[in-house]
Amino acid sequence: MSDGGWWAQVSYTDADDAPTQLLPAVTPQPAPKPVRDPEPEAGAEADTVRTPAKPRAGWADVAKGVCIVLVVLWHVIMKHYLQISWHLPAPIPGLWGAFGDQLLPLRMPVFFTISGMFAASAVRRTWKVTARSRIAKFYYLYAVWFIVHTTVLAMVPNFDTLAARKALDLLEQVTITPTNLWYLIALAVYFVVAKLTRELPTAVVLGPALLLSAVASAGLLAAPGNRGQLYQNLFFFLAGLRFKPWIERLARTANLRMLVAGGAAYLVIMLAMRLLNAKEWFGVWPAVSAFAVVVGVAGAVQLERLKRVAKLLEMLGRNTLPIYVMHMPLLALLHAALLKPFSDAGTPVQLLLAVFLPIVLTALLVMACLSLRAWIEAAGGTWLFDLPSRSRPAAAEAPAEVPAQPTAAPVAEPEWDDQATMVLPRVR
Repeated sequence: MSDGGWWAQVSYTDADDAPTQLLPAVTPQPAPKPVRDPEPEAGAEADTVRTPAKPRAGWADVAKGVCIVLVVLWHVIMKHYLQISWHLPAPIPGLWGAFGDQLLPLRMPVFFTISGMFAASAVRRTWKVTARSRIAKFYYLYAVWFIVHTTVLAMVPNFDTLAARKALDLLEQVTITPTNLWYLIALAVYFVVAKLTRELPTAVVLGPALLLSAVASAGLLAAPGNRGQLYQNLFFFLAGLRFKPWIERLARTANLRMLVAGGAAYLVIMLAMRLLNAKEWFGVWPAVSAFAVVVGVAGAVQLERLKRVAKLLEMLGRNTLPIYVMHMPLLALLHAALLKPFSDAGTPVQLLLAVFLPIVLTALLVMACLSLRAWIEAAGGTWLFDLPSRSRPAAAEAPAEVPAQPTAAPVAEPEWDDQATMVLPRVR
């Protein structure tokens, strides 16, 4: 993901127009008292009352679904497709490479902006709760899947991706230079930054983050491996967190005209950036990425209106974790098995492969990751996708039975990230 590249009317009837209806008398009922949820995490504030979470914004899940598919597609193109020895009369592989390259400013900035929007409730919780439910969780997931990746990639030494080959590599990649699993490390670090800067003015927080992104993208800061991605994308996570109401307003007003105009402008900008070789000009990359986020939100809103497509993309957007952590080792194994036969294939076969292989292989990898996750969890391997819950001591004796009282259904903790939860003031 770090590799450089090729380049929602309610129409209201007026009260005067509506027919009058005689309704039966209704005995007023006292308003129900707020009911506290069960403690979500050890150490959560005892005086906090939580309302049921708002429905997730469908367009946001659509955006995440598109982004994770584009991530897999990019890796398929760069790490397998372009490694095939092509002998074709047309530059089809180069076109695929150029297509993937045009989406570089969009994929991860949009992904991190949405993740920042979904982080609002977690950032408002206590340090103890956030440290376990977010910071420790993401680093734990990184460590677990780092072991898996390192083991698998050791069997495919020629696969073009960052992998530990010696002991010093292991130490470096679990601390300062993350592997292609860097998104997990980034989220853990970004939650720390978001908590530490929560009370600071937005300009004070976003200014340095934007400067860091500009410096890193201009190549003015040493950033081996995927470390540069951590520097460049902090701004978009914090912007999603701080500008959530503005982004939601953008989503409510986005229309097809905005998407077409924005998309055309984006293509012109990308072409100009390539012709002028301006990718590493100071400030250009974060500016183009910010514009790409606006276009991405507008596009996700339009895709949400295509019900069948939106349903699939929303599902993917709610299940990005297994796709993210599993597609790379699966791709490495496929690469080892398919590189030679695809390189040795005749021209007619290669023409078909050149046109369709990136799409087909991306779809197969996404489906394989989701299927594997289901099988692994059915076999008891949920610890591969979530931080294991801490065991609680059993009560010494059963409590006296009390009449059942209506309770609010607890809101399930998300697997990956979630819509912000409203926290109400203390009830006395």
